[in-house]
Amino acid sequence: MSHQPDTGAAMAENLDPHATAPDAARAGADAASPPDDAPVRPRRELVAWRNAIFAIFFLSGLSLASWVARLPAVRDDVGLSTQGVGLIILAGSIGSIVGLIAAPALMARFGARLGMSAMLVTVAVGLVLVGIGGSIAPSVPVVAIGLVLFGFGNGGVDVMMNVEGAEAERELGKTVMPLMHAFFSFGTVAGAGLAAVASALDLIVAVHLGVVAAVIAAAVILAVRFVPLRAELGDDTHADAPRDPWTVRLRRSLSVWADVRLLLIGVVLLGMSFAEGSANDWLALAVVDGHGFDETAAAAMFTVFTVAITGARVLGGPFIDRFGRVAMLQSLAAIGVVGLALFIFGSEPWVLVVGTLLWGIGCSLAFPVGMSAAADVPDRADAAARVSAVAMIGYCAFLVGPPLIGFLGERFGILNGLLLLLGLMIVAGLAAPAARERTRPRARGRRAA
Repeated sequence: MSHQPDTGAAMAENLDPHATAPDAARAGADAASPPDDAPVRPRRELVAWRNAIFAIFFLSGLSLASWVARLPAVRDDVGLSTQGVGLIILAGSIGSIVGLIAAPALMARFGARLGMSAMLVTVAVGLVLVGIGGSIAPSVPVVAIGLVLFGFGNGGVDVMMNVEGAEAERELGKTVMPLMHAFFSFGTVAGAGLAAVASALDLIVAVHLGVVAAVIAAAVILAVRFVPLRAELGDDTHADAPRDPWTVRLRRSLSVWADVRLLLIGVVLLGMSFAEGSANDWLALAVVDGHGFDETAAAAMFTVFTVAITGARVLGGPFIDRFGRVAMLQSLAAIGVVGLALFIFGSEPWVLVVGTLLWGIGCSLAFPVGMSAAADVPDRADAAARVSAVAMIGYCAFLVGPPLIGFLGERFGILNGLLLLLGLMIVAGLAAPAARERTRPRARGRRAA
């Protein structure tokens, strides 16, 4: 790698003598992993790599909340109807789906590190166009084009940052994917807060989103400098050995869809992503339309959900290391089912609060744990392809789930529509054994002096 210190075989001397494999629950693999001849990175490089992925997750969340929080201002400045708002949101969703589908090909062609930079710069360009079309020169087509670029960039980076996160987690030797997803939540909180400040200062949308876009573009270019180049992720490492043509790498990436175990991991993500994504869009409305409470109560209930899911991701890693993926996924699925049932069938405010809390905890860790499980194979190129595949399943569920719940809610009532989530969470719990540990994580390097 061009900018990083040599991590050759001499670094093996820096191994932490106290580093141990996770306990029996985590190491209960189908078979022990074969010896890994690749050098172990020193601790400082691993931490820098991990922090860079934290930053990329944060920037993705920041971009999303910045746009969503200024949607009312864009609607007013452009003069959009409710249907018009729905159509421009659809443009962003279409862009996201295309980005998810294109991510494996882009990663095979350009590599994960360059791909993450390009995708978040595309997000930044999209934000600038949304700002211009939403305030300085009001234009529905410009806003729509901006949202297509915004969605495409976020869809692509969603896959790539999970691939990189799974690789960093493996080399660190402990579960950090839940914390990475928590950083996305931190980014949304920061984006919403900055948008509130911008609105209070009467800052026009173009200036606000332009500043956010500049921060995102500059920050990702800085962050990826600490992400190592890896040939198995499509990066050009400038090594003497020639890489396979990118078309060959793409075919290999697509071949993992024939793995039944991987598809079962995708079922886990599908069920839990439906539950999480639908809560983001429908929980507050269900509190008002389904239970008859006011908007203040709805906002408070949604806050309970976001705090629950973020807190569980911050604290969940050590529990996964202690009890193993399968036990955690099954336990969380049961918690989520109980919580969702309390929310749907309860009537007292305290029951709804408890139900919402358990609902958030229940669906909090499935996505990051699914990423780790998909990457849990000895061949790192296959691992990248597998993470890409399940990430596509999970994020598509985020996009498809809310409209489906809306359709069911229109026909049968919003609370009855949420019964679909109960069934999907039960199925996710039944599919959880597919996430069982198969290989041991890399030993961790000692912090360099």
